[in-house]
Amino acid sequence: MRLATFNLLHGRSLSDGLVDADRLRTAVAALDADVLGIQEVDRDQARSGGLDLTAEVAVGMGAADFRFVSAISGTPGEVWQPATPADAVGTPAYGIGLVSRLPVLSWHELTLPAAPVRSPIMLPATRQVIWLKDEPRAAVAAVVETATGPLTVCTTHLSFVPVWNGVQLRKVTAWLRELPGPKVLLGDLNMPGPFPRALSGWRVLAKAKTYPGWEPKIQLDHVLGHGALPPVRAVETPALPLSDHRALAILL
Repeated sequence: MRLATFNLLHGRSLSDGLVDADRLRTAVAALDADVLGIQEVDRDQARSGGLDLTAEVAVGMGAADFRFVSAISGTPGEVWQPATPADAVGTPAYGIGLVSRLPVLSWHELTLPAAPVRSPIMLPATRQVIWLKDEPRAAVAAVVETATGPLTVCTTHLSFVPVWNGVQLRKVTAWLRELPGPKVLLGDLNMPGPFPRALSGWRVLAKAKTYPGWEPKIQLDHVLGHGALPPVRAVETPALPLSDHRALAILL
């Protein structure tokens, strides 16, 4: 069983600045994951051609089951508000997605409020420091059917604000403990190497630098496990033709 996480950067390639559905489908097909968590995902956004990126990823994977969970309604960096169930169909949305080639027995969603403060962020290309307002976050989990029984797989994209992302991680792992079977949490946790394990108490299933994608220096993308999981047989960080992150994949 192959599980993976990939921050899509809304499908944009750094080589030409464009979002191309065929390129996205080809990239995730090459990743060959049975379950894939994706972050920085657009739906009905002008900047990504109005595509439903989660659906495009599902096509590329040949997956029947997928779920997009919106964190904000509107466009990041422009005009937006926290997503609500009342948001109209066709409203530009941005969030996370989970796509599965394994049968999904049930879906579960969790909302995570934004940090109440701005935080400094360094842009890797220019090393310029900017102060950013945080956005609401979300987590989505699927209980999938495997040969050994149910497995809960979850993806999230946590805040870039230190301490606040630790609070969010603990909230997500506490929520997941109520779901069936062993657990795998994969996603962009916005915290470096040792902190996810220290804050969650969960096992680290993959150690590899994932950011920035062209010359990784730090691990922001993680795979954590809890419960009786098969051993990890391989860890990979393939460079795909889009995004500023490497994908992170494990083989169980």
